[in-house]
Amino acid sequence: MPKKGLIIVNTGNGKGKTTAALGLAFRMLGHKNKKVAIVQFIKGSWKYGELESAKRFSDALEIQVMGRGFTYKSEDFSKDVAVAKEAWQRAKDVIAANEHDMVILDELTYLITLNMIPEAEIIEALMNKPEQMHVVVTGRGATEKLIDLADLVTEMKEIKHPYKSGIKAQRGVEF
Repeated sequence: MPKKGLIIVNTGNGKGKTTAALGLAFRMLGHKNKKVAIVQFIKGSWKYGELESAKRFSDALEIQVMGRGFTYKSEDFSKDVAVAKEAWQRAKDVIAANEHDMVILDELTYLITLNMIPEAEIIEALMNKPEQMHVVVTGRGATEKLIDLADLVTEMKEIKHPYKSGIKAQRGVEF
């Protein structure tokens, strides 16, 4: 069977989309001379555990947190759109540079579902990625076109979540 870079989508309303993508990143980094880039589109200046862990792999792992935080709490959606466009340009540049074995586009689906970036532009960029590069897309509400393009799609389904029992987000689990 031939080898090719995969397009992987982690979607659904359940927890674990980014966590699964990070698992793939660390799996990739476990192989000699492999490099991973992560572009986070929504997360803002909040301190995430994965950012601290990434510092230990600084020679092979590049993380760029490009968002302004959760858009549903936004007081200025036009600023969110401007930041999303800047982040998307950065993601396209990372893909085009072809310096990484895997590129994770964390929460990219929201750029489509919130009409921040035209879906056709995102689909075209993914279709034209370097042949051997793996691209992982995360976020709720993956569109039919994105799912059709992907080689592997996993839907995270929420069955039970501690937040619904009044338990707040906790270090090491949610961030």
